[in-house]
Amino acid sequence: MPVRRGEGTHRPARQQPGWGWRDPRSEFENLWSEVGRFFQQGTTPTGERPWVPLVEEEETEDAYLVRAELPGIPRENVSVELDANELHITGELHEEHHGKVLSRRTGRFSYRTMVPHDIDDEAVSADLADGVLTVRIPKSPQGKRRTIDISAQ
Repeated sequence: MPVRRGEGTHRPARQQPGWGWRDPRSEFENLWSEVGRFFQQGTTPTGERPWVPLVEEEETEDAYLVRAELPGIPRENVSVELDANELHITGELHEEHHGKVLSRRTGRFSYRTMVPHDIDDEAVSADLADGVLTVRIPKSPQGKRRTIDISAQ
């Protein structure tokens, strides 16, 4: 039996959660999920891996702008659709290798976002320049806020 040296029956303090404290169970669960994700990616053929382009959304005074980064993707391989109040940007990039090591992202991509109801869906435009797709969704004149005069009776 081990012997404790010290004063009286002093017991060491239990380590409390906080800075520097690690829960072995949660670390194991994180590791297990990462390994599972790694094997799942490894079993999916390269051409079938879906990806989402980098996208930013911005609201201006007269329109909503959606910009998607699509470097090296030809315009013919990109589709932009507006269905009621949902914008769909989809497309496909075919596999391309340069030498033994260099290759670029391939496969199908998809991005969806909801747009407000105050849009002019007949005037939506899209432009692909320098690897950036810009979708401009004008706001409807009927949806603009206006001040109503109050009359006295």
